[in-house]
Amino acid sequence: MHAYAIQSSQGMVKLDTMENPHRLPLELQHALGQRLGALALNRYPDARVDDLRHALAAHARMPDGFGIMLGNGSDELISLLAMACDVPVPLGGKKPVILAPIPGFVMYAMSAALQGLDFYGVPLTPDFDLDEAAMLRAIAQQQPALVYLANPNNPTAKLWDAQAMARIVSAAGQAGSIVVIDEAYQPFSSRDYLDTIRALPQAHTHVLLMRTMSKFGLAGVRIGYMVGPAELIAQVDKVRPPFNISVLNYECALFALEHQEVFAAQACDIRAQRAMLLEALRSLPGAHAWDSDANMLLVRFDGAPDRAQYVFDGLKQRGVLVKNVSKMHPLLANCLRLTVGTAAENMRLLRALQEIL
Repeated sequence: MHAYAIQSSQGMVKLDTMENPHRLPLELQHALGQRLGALALNRYPDARVDDLRHALAAHARMPDGFGIMLGNGSDELISLLAMACDVPVPLGGKKPVILAPIPGFVMYAMSAALQGLDFYGVPLTPDFDLDEAAMLRAIAQQQPALVYLANPNNPTAKLWDAQAMARIVSAAGQAGSIVVIDEAYQPFSSRDYLDTIRALPQAHTHVLLMRTMSKFGLAGVRIGYMVGPAELIAQVDKVRPPFNISVLNYECALFALEHQEVFAAQACDIRAQRAMLLEALRSLPGAHAWDSDANMLLVRFDGAPDRAQYVFDGLKQRGVLVKNVSKMHPLLANCLRLTVGTAAENMRLLRALQEIL
């Protein structure tokens, strides 16, 4: 295995990790600072964390009969799900399986490896859509404990076909699998899977939905949350460590939710910048950019097998840091993933790409 690597971004335009590029307005910075300074940091987190659960449930418009669980980012929730599914197997029996489309978020496979479970990846189509037939075969053959469907997906930024997704969710339920819909990029997406769950609750008793406040605008605060049928959430919650959400983290998150109109305006700006960036990228020679429902764009650069590395290095030399995903999976050959930044950051990215290409 390899440790999760974080690129140094000092002095760079940072467009590599899908963060919201906007900081808090100055007056909110001061208000938050005063609020955090007054906290009892000498005490363990208290029932105030329940206030955050209620606030997030209201923010997400959580359906009746659902429970909510908090994690130190979505990463912790993904680890806890693997732990919850790591049940003893009879001698000679098959280890629990985690199944997901690939390429996808690396932590699904990593959580399986760290917990000693098997991971089964189902390749996407060449245009990064779900291979529905392959997914259905894999679910029938593997009988997975967990099926992850990141929607929009990372690093491809695409939404899945709704009908294909419905059939996969149904097949997973028939196989006894738990389906985890990962909506990390929901603030930038044109669809909300909770609408589907509300419309068809009986078809989703085996479904958990996961979101994060990182893309909302609080990547440094590390708050992920998961909602689902209360009985199912209660089972996963058994493996959660005590006090996993710090006093500072939950107070920052509550403050942000009290000013969510500020973050909604930021998300609106990011969506507008995404449209501008997509149009501009498609006018560049030798660049192919896919549609996106996230705050990132996947771009393939035509040319030699090392073309993505050449463009990545050229951007870095010009002070722009993106993510080279070209070695993550054969389907991603010559692809870079670009985070949508501020208007000024995006113009700097485009100028650099024009020079390189």
